[in-house]
Amino acid sequence: MRNSIVCILVCLISFLFSSCESNIVYNQYQAIDNVSWEKDKEYYFTFQIEDVSIPYDITFETRNNNLYPYQNLWVFLSEEQPIGSLKRDTIECLLANEYGKWVGRGISLYQSGFPVRTNYMFPNKGQYTLSFRQGMRNDALKGIQEIGLRIEKAQP
Repeated sequence: MRNSIVCILVCLISFLFSSCESNIVYNQYQAIDNVSWEKDKEYYFTFQIEDVSIPYDITFETRNNNLYPYQNLWVFLSEEQPIGSLKRDTIECLLANEYGKWVGRGISLYQSGFPVRTNYMFPNKGQYTLSFRQGMRNDALKGIQEIGLRIEKAQP
């Protein structure tokens, strides 16, 4: 009797979770080589967009440790579309407040997200590639452990 109740509960919970639709279209991280982001090192994120009738939120993610020496991080973004020219942009990410306290979530590794585009309508179906390169003055930027890209359907 007890086993059948547990089985029914597990099935019910599984059904509830499987019926929920996730808004996340893409969520990927890449580790920074040797925890030192070289000035000429570019990290690529490739994803597929099938539905161009809805808006999306695009977020650049970072995970930094206590060795990161600055309050902010400048990042150069390139967007390669299935059709059309290459788009470029620059993003400033504030990783710490004016007192040096990290603004991200975490204890020794701090995760932060920075909006790249909100309510963005992709112009075409197909494969997109976003790439990121650090725009700081350092040839080797220490303290950034991972960077990521999250794309989700915008909330109405």
